[in-house]
Amino acid sequence: MRRREFMTLLGGAAAAWPPLTSAQQPDRLRRIGVLMSVADAPEGQARLAAFLKGLQQWGWTEGRNVRIDTRWGGGDAERTRKNVAELLALGPDVFLASGDHPVVELQHATRTAPIVFTMVGDPVGAGFVESLARPGGNITGFTLFEFSIGTKWLELLKEIAPGMKRAAVIREAGTANGTGFFAAVQAVAPSLGVELTPVGVRDGGEIERGINAFARTAEGGLIVTGSAQTAVHRDLIVALAARHMLPAIYFGRFMAMGGGLISYGPDFLDEHRRAAGYVDRILKGEKPADLPVQTPTKFELVINLKAANALGVSVPATLLARADEVIE
Repeated sequence: MRRREFMTLLGGAAAAWPPLTSAQQPDRLRRIGVLMSVADAPEGQARLAAFLKGLQQWGWTEGRNVRIDTRWGGGDAERTRKNVAELLALGPDVFLASGDHPVVELQHATRTAPIVFTMVGDPVGAGFVESLARPGGNITGFTLFEFSIGTKWLELLKEIAPGMKRAAVIREAGTANGTGFFAAVQAVAPSLGVELTPVGVRDGGEIERGINAFARTAEGGLIVTGSAQTAVHRDLIVALAARHMLPAIYFGRFMAMGGGLISYGPDFLDEHRRAAGYVDRILKGEKPADLPVQTPTKFELVINLKAANALGVSVPATLLARADEVIE
């Protein structure tokens, strides 16, 4: 083959190849808006870190192919509304909304931006999705609890404090979570010989007044249900339980780690890692409407023996054997 013919053939083949520069150009930087209902504190940071780790496992790295803008609500409704407005102005491709309050405010603000939620109790009852199997709109995610866990809380508390005849249910009134948890506990309370008293968590004063009044009568215990407000006021609740010598069960591991007697609930970090998978799928073109809402898959029982000793509670060996973690 003559040199001229060879060069012509080579030039034609080269023209058929994609330009090297365009093949090496990275995809545009994607943007994720993260709304956390809790404060910028160790537990909240741990949940965010779990989400970021999950994103990395799917190939998303902060600063390389994704930018993540995070806002912290701390249980404050006004701050959450401001956070939503700020993040919407940045034009994220998808939101991660951790907790009921961020989802409520996002739903009021947009019906088009894709939203993946975590730490939500009843997304159907709250009107976030049409059904768990078919969300139907721009929102999907991972539920925090099934309300039936309320029966488990009371059973565990009765096991660790068999003489308990009264239980204060610390719950956020006027929410799907608050109503659902209380109804679940109420369904099993008569069979266990326990009388219930609801205590609100609107602010620290309401919590303190409610627990102080409840503690005036003996043979009581506390059931602390899941909400942003109980998380915000966890130190106060744990302190009041200790002051009044009330055995208490909490919805999350971090509350037993913080001095509470016993906790039983989902692994919150695992939920945020799993949420990263849905964010990845949406960034790659899938729609929230087509991604079914998922329920927790990992639960953990944590017992704080130091708190038990301070309360004079003897933890049954059978219960200790079932614990995922025992704090000594």
